[in-house]
Amino acid sequence: MAAIVVSLALLALGLGVLPLPLPLQLGATALVLGSGLWLCRAHQARWLLVLVLPALLAWGLGHRPGPEAGDPASLIPPGANQRLAIERIGTLLSDPQPNLDGSGCRVPVQWRQGRSELRFSPCPKLREGWRLRASGPLRRPQPAPHPLLAGPAERLARQGIWSVLQVKQWTLLAKPATPVADLRRRMAQALLERGGPEAGGVLAALVLGSAVVPVPLEVRDAFRVAGLSHALAASGFHLTVLLGAVMALARGASRPLRWSLALGAMLLFLLLAGPQPSVVRAVVMGAMAFLVQESGRRSRPLGVLLLCLLLMLLLQPGWLLDVGFQLSVAATAGLLLTARPLETRLAGPTPGKARRWIAVAVAVPLAASLWTLPLQLLHFGSVPLYAVAANLAVDPLLTPLTLGAMAMALVAVTIPALLGLVAWPLLPLTQLLLWISRQFAALPLAQWQLGRLDPLLVVLFSAGLLPWLLAGPAGVRRWRGPGLVLLTAAMALHLGRSAGDHLLLVHEGQRDLLIARHAGRGALISRSADRFSCGRARQLATALGLQRYDWVLVSDPVAAMEPECWQSISDTVISSIGESNLEPVQPTSSERSVTGLKGISTGPTRAIRRASLQPGQHLQSPGLSLTPLAADSQASRLQVGGQHWLLLPDRQSWRSWLGQRRGSEQAITGLWLGFVPKRSDQPQLPALGPGRLWITASSTPGWRAL
Repeated sequence: MAAIVVSLALLALGLGVLPLPLPLQLGATALVLGSGLWLCRAHQARWLLVLVLPALLAWGLGHRPGPEAGDPASLIPPGANQRLAIERIGTLLSDPQPNLDGSGCRVPVQWRQGRSELRFSPCPKLREGWRLRASGPLRRPQPAPHPLLAGPAERLARQGIWSVLQVKQWTLLAKPATPVADLRRRMAQALLERGGPEAGGVLAALVLGSAVVPVPLEVRDAFRVAGLSHALAASGFHLTVLLGAVMALARGASRPLRWSLALGAMLLFLLLAGPQPSVVRAVVMGAMAFLVQESGRRSRPLGVLLLCLLLMLLLQPGWLLDVGFQLSVAATAGLLLTARPLETRLAGPTPGKARRWIAVAVAVPLAASLWTLPLQLLHFGSVPLYAVAANLAVDPLLTPLTLGAMAMALVAVTIPALLGLVAWPLLPLTQLLLWISRQFAALPLAQWQLGRLDPLLVVLFSAGLLPWLLAGPAGVRRWRGPGLVLLTAAMALHLGRSAGDHLLLVHEGQRDLLIARHAGRGALISRSADRFSCGRARQLATALGLQRYDWVLVSDPVAAMEPECWQSISDTVISSIGESNLEPVQPTSSERSVTGLKGISTGPTRAIRRASLQPGQHLQSPGLSLTPLAADSQASRLQVGGQHWLLLPDRQSWRSWLGQRRGSEQAITGLWLGFVPKRSDQPQLPALGPGRLWITASSTPGWRAL
C-alpha cells in the first residue's frame, strides 16, 4: 500500500497537478513510470486503475487543446466574423481533400508557427509535403450551430488547427521528396484502380485506414450502422493481424531477428496509417506487450494499457477528448477485463470444440460493444443493434482480407505485374464483406436511436453497467443489484425527458431548421432544400432519438430539392413554394402507410409534393400539426402538444399576420421571427413570457430550445 501512495504522489507531481519546474516534472514522470511497472509486475494493476485514471482525466481536461503562442489564430481580431489578410509560407500536411458539395478542396498546412486549413476553389493539383506561399483572408472556423451537430471548428480542433485561410493567390515554392506519402498514394491508387471505389477503397482502408483512403460515404454509413466501423479504421486489430503473421514466420528464429521483424512491422504500420490516436495507442501497447512477452516477465495487460495511456496523454493531453481514442481505449479495456470471463460463461463447464469457438467469437465483439455502449450513447445517441451478429458473420473474412490487402499493397509497389493474381481471390471476398455489411445495415432498427444521453446520465448509466461487466469476487457481484437500479433510472430519466414536448430551432448561415417533438415523435420545418440542410436534419434526428420525422415541410424558393435525401428521413415531405418537376415516389412493400396531410392528397406513402398549403389545410400527426394562416405568405401556426407557436419566417409573413391578428393572438404561447424586426415593429409584438419570443438575429450560428 505504501508503494501505491508513493505512486499517487509521484503521479500528481509528474502530471503537473502541483506547479514544478519542467526538469522536476520530467524526473517525477520517469519515477511514475518505474513505479507503475513495478505495480504491474506485482499484479496490483487494479489499484493502478483506480489511481491513474482520475489523474489522467484531470490532466486531459486541464490541458484542453488551444492555439499556441504565435499561431495565426491569435492575430485575428476578436469577433465571430472578423478576418485578417495574410501571406505566409507553409508545408502541406496531406493531399487536398475535395469538399462534399464539390465546390473546391481543403488541406491542412504547417506554418513556421501553428497550423491552418487552406481552402481552394477550384482545387489545384498539390501534394503532401510541398511548400507554397499562400495569401488571402484568414478567419476562425465556424463552430457547430448546436451541440448535437459537428462543425468545422470542432473537426479542425482535433487536428490542432484554429484558423482557415481562403486562398486567393498561391505560389508553389518547392516539391521536396516525400517517400512515405508517395508510398501511401501508390498503394491506395493501385488498390482503388484494381477493385474500384468500393471494393478497392475497403481493401486500401484495411491497410492504410479510412482516415487516409477515400472510402465512399455510402460504404462508411453501411459499416457504421452494421457496427463494423472498426474494420475500416486503422487500429489494434490490424496491427495484431500483422504482428501475428510476422511472428508466425519468425517462429524459431533468433531473438535479434524476431525483434527486428516485430519492430519493423510496427514502424511500417505507424508510417502507413499515420499518427492517429488509435494507431499510436495500438503501436505503443503492442510494443510494450511484445517486450513483456520476450523478456519472460509476468505482467497484467490492464497495467500495460494504463501505462500506454499515461505515455500518450503525457505527450498529447488533447487526445483524451478525441472520440476515436475514447472508443479505442474502452473497447480494449472490454477485451482485457470482460472477454475472457464472458467466454468462459458462454462456453459452459464442459464445452465442445464448436461451442468453445462460438463462445470466443461472440465474447470478443460483445465485450467491446458493452464497454463502448456509454460512449455510443454520449456521442452519437444510437447503438448498432446487430453489431455482435455482424461481427460474428464477417469474422472469418477480416483476417484473410487484412493480410491479403497488405500483400496486395506490397505487391503493388514491388511487383505490379502480379497484382491481378493476388487480387483475384480477394475481390470476391471483399464484395461478400460489402454485401454482408449492407444486409445488416438494411435490417429494421439496425441503428437503435435512443438519442444522446446527458453527460450526468452517462455517468449514472456507466456506474450501473460496470458491476455487470467486471468478473470478480462476491464484492463486485454484490453491486449488480444497485447497478441495475442505476441503469433503469438513467434510461427512465432519458426516455421521460424525450417523451415531453420540445421545440428546437437551429440557425446556420441562411438555413433554419425547426424541430417539434411530442411523445417521442418529431416533425421538421426547413427553410432550405439543399442536401446540406437535409444532412443536418438527419444528424439531429439521430441525436434526438427519432427514427424518422412524421412529416417534413420544406420552404425554399431557390435551391433545388434532393428527393432521395429528404425521403430517407420522412415518409411525407411537402415542398411549399415554387414549381416542381418531382414525381411521387412509389412505396416499397416494406414501407408503412402514412396519412399526414389533411386537405391535400399524398398519393403513395413516400411522396414529395411541390404545393403551397392553403388556409383550411394542415399537416398533422399525433400531437403535432402545422396550419397556414394566409394564402399570400408563409405565416403558419405550429401545434406541439398543448403549445401553439406562431411562425413568421419573413417580413411578408409578418405583414400578412398583422392584417388578420385581431382576436388571434390569445392562443399563442410562442413566436418565431425569421428576421430582425424594425424598431417601429416592436410595439406590435405580442406580449409573451421569457423564452417565448425567438428571433433569427444574424448569420451567426446558434440555437434556441424549449
